[in-house]
Amino acid sequence: MTGLVVPARWPLRTMVDSRRLRSYDLVLLAAALLLCLIGALLVWSATRTRLEQAGGNPQTYLAKHLLNTALGTVLLVCAARVDSRLLRLIGPLLYLASIVGLLAVLAIGATINGAHAWIVIGGGFEIQPAEFAKLGLIAALAVLFGQHGVRRPPGTPPGVRELALALALLALPLGLIMLQPDLGSALVLTAASFGVLIAAGVRARWLVGLLAAGLLFAALALKAGVLAEYQLARFAAFTNPGKDPQGVAYNINQAHIAIAHGGLFGQGLFHGAQTRGAFVPEQQTDFVYSVAGEELGYVGSALIIGLFAVLLWRGLRIASAAVGSARLVAVGIVCWIGFQTFQNIGMNLGLTPVTGLPLPFVSYGGSSMFAQGLALGLLQAIHRRSAS
Repeated sequence: MTGLVVPARWPLRTMVDSRRLRSYDLVLLAAALLLCLIGALLVWSATRTRLEQAGGNPQTYLAKHLLNTALGTVLLVCAARVDSRLLRLIGPLLYLASIVGLLAVLAIGATINGAHAWIVIGGGFEIQPAEFAKLGLIAALAVLFGQHGVRRPPGTPPGVRELALALALLALPLGLIMLQPDLGSALVLTAASFGVLIAAGVRARWLVGLLAAGLLFAALALKAGVLAEYQLARFAAFTNPGKDPQGVAYNINQAHIAIAHGGLFGQGLFHGAQTRGAFVPEQQTDFVYSVAGEELGYVGSALIIGLFAVLLWRGLRIASAAVGSARLVAVGIVCWIGFQTFQNIGMNLGLTPVTGLPLPFVSYGGSSMFAQGLALGLLQAIHRRSAS
């Protein structure tokens, strides 16, 4: 009887594949994948009954969410193969592309839910360039401070010229986004930029000054009527949810009711009364966390927060092992995802005003999924470079 002859190169190939697999942060990928899969179930639960009642296919949003997840994964894999040393070339290109996208929105964009922030591409799909502007700005700031950091003596903080250039890089997309207006994305841009400034070693007194200037600018913007009426109404509902319970505060109150009904273990997936009755508007996007609160309860909601904690922890580990521009990109991505997660969950719980931000990896939305896939891919590219 003839035995199976194994080619001698197989062990070498297996060893190479194993080494290549270990070059990725598998814990980070697992946390993101679990969030996407949980999101698919929550989106399905939030939309299936409404679509059935309208005579449509109850799996429509589920299929689109899974398609978005698959395309986001493809973008992640492509970005992970990029040599992080090329960030100084890629960063400016990402930034310029995002600016072009934001300008295109103002020229040919569509208004959805009060914001002129989308470009309709047909087939029921839209692109929101503001999502990609988050990554573009982070990459541009990282390149700016990384290149100037090479020229400075070790331990020397960034100078006034670098800080002025950084603020100019922030001001352009921030201004274009506020013209839409999209307050949520503007807040994310600001938070991510501030995280990059801290990681770049900007002096504390300048950071405090920027915070004070930002608060003053926000107060002046409110006085000048920069925000749309519906955005001002959302702030009013946040400070006094009982003022207009059937109007602007309706979403918040219904989300609170749904979460309160969940208790410790929830009412069961697809069995939430508020969710099945479609009482919470925009539940597949802005208020998807209320589905988890009602149907999965405190335990399921805490699991989602725990997965985000793991994802952010792994992102910080990648940042701590990186150097130069790569470290700043990693810090910016962590600040972006961390702040957006806090803001979305906070508005579901009544801790922050409603700003229309989706819950990363969980909420339905193609643009956010694609931008986050690219961001995680860059984190993996940075990790691969540090591990090599």
